[in-house]
Amino acid sequence: MTLYSAWYRTTYSIWIFLITLDINFLECECTSMAEIDRHLEMGVQMLARGQLHDALSHFHAAIDGDPNNYLSYYRRATVYLALGRSKPGLQDLDEVIRLKPDFNSARAQRGGVLVKLGRLEEAHVDLENVLRREPEHEEANRLYTMIEPLKREVLEAYSSIRTGRYQHAILLLKNIIEKCPWDASLRELRVEAYQAVGDIMSAIADLRVTTKLIQDNTEGFLRLASLYYQIGDVEQGLSEIRECLKLDPDHKDCFQVYKKVKKVNKLNSDAQEFINNKEYNECVSSAKKILREEKQEPEVQFLAHDKLCQCSAHTDPTQAISYCQKALSVKEEPRLYCEMGDAHIADEMFDEAVNDYQKALNIDENFQRAKEGLERAQKLKKQASKRDYYKILGVRRNANKREITKAYRALAQKWHPDHYDGEEKKKAEKMFIDIAAAKEVLTDEEMRAKFDNGEDPLDPEQQQGGPGGHGFNPFQHFHFHQGGFPGGGFKFHFN
Repeated sequence: MTLYSAWYRTTYSIWIFLITLDINFLECECTSMAEIDRHLEMGVQMLARGQLHDALSHFHAAIDGDPNNYLSYYRRATVYLALGRSKPGLQDLDEVIRLKPDFNSARAQRGGVLVKLGRLEEAHVDLENVLRREPEHEEANRLYTMIEPLKREVLEAYSSIRTGRYQHAILLLKNIIEKCPWDASLRELRVEAYQAVGDIMSAIADLRVTTKLIQDNTEGFLRLASLYYQIGDVEQGLSEIRECLKLDPDHKDCFQVYKKVKKVNKLNSDAQEFINNKEYNECVSSAKKILREEKQEPEVQFLAHDKLCQCSAHTDPTQAISYCQKALSVKEEPRLYCEMGDAHIADEMFDEAVNDYQKALNIDENFQRAKEGLERAQKLKKQASKRDYYKILGVRRNANKREITKAYRALAQKWHPDHYDGEEKKKAEKMFIDIAAAKEVLTDEEMRAKFDNGEDPLDPEQQQGGPGGHGFNPFQHFHFHQGGFPGGGFKFHFN
């Protein structure tokens, strides 16, 4: 009896344990299904509100809970496609059709995705299956009827590229890509056509799309960097080549381009910084290094010629004019004509400067810098027929104060009236006064600025009050002895 009782108690315990296990399993399964339904319901609500990423999270959870529910995959595919993520969307549609081969809506949707991807043969099969079951399916009929014409257009586009009919290829590809927007190969084909006709910006736009359509597209970023560099946008070129190296730090071609673009970008940035700080000799040096680095791409050389045009006007105006002309041969911009006008003024070629500013205004009649430059050049041209303080001292218009003072001292010593007699003395007196006037104007920042703008600050008629106004009084700078000016036997003493 005792043995039987022990056996009975053991058997009863096992039976109770199994029943409990069964109940727990059923409770767990019921809870899990409820949770899955909740995720599906929330996902549909989020999708209706346009909260696509939130909807995606809920559909992920639903599929994790029940990987055999074809509707969960179908709904998640809808979200992926709305986000433009064709690859995972297509994978979900494949899974839907595997789980439920007669689901016509999924097959029709997959056919549409395959058309957008340019996979026309596969799309043809899917759409044919849909129409076999449902001949009146509107969207399937629309897609099905355009597949054969699309195939012919694609073949013709490739043929046009091979035979050099690039514009015709571009027109064909515009229509094809509108219907197959996710086919990266078609965009790459159009890039080739755009490059052939010189439309680099359109080529860049297509390439940028391919970097999103193709995962880890190092070649796309390499081509993008090269095209940006080709049009002289070295800063953006550097940004694109860095994207290539992020994907593949050991990519040999990307690294070679990176080194070159980085160096040119640094030199160009330095040159601009030197311009901002008015360090013109350093600017010239940096710009010339760009020319040594790049000997083929005109748009990159333009960056150097542009900087040399601006900076050399302050160091060597004659050379600056040459650089400006080279820059203008690449881009005929009104700003560059003004730069050359400034260089011509610095080189005292006022007629040429007038022509430069006028050309700038012919391009843009409202360009304020050109208007001001033209007025200044006309004033200076008129002024040139009068007294020119730069010519009197024999210095360039960009001479600094030290050079002006040095020239003045040398000429003051040469034309000192004590060194001359008779008529020569009268000439020396006039020259001496002109030299003093030149030094007075050119060593005073305010007066020099007026003179550089075409106004003689020592001409009473050009000052307020007209004739008889305040002009230059050379006698305030000298003391006269033994008879005073202009008799003989006197000496000048500089204050």
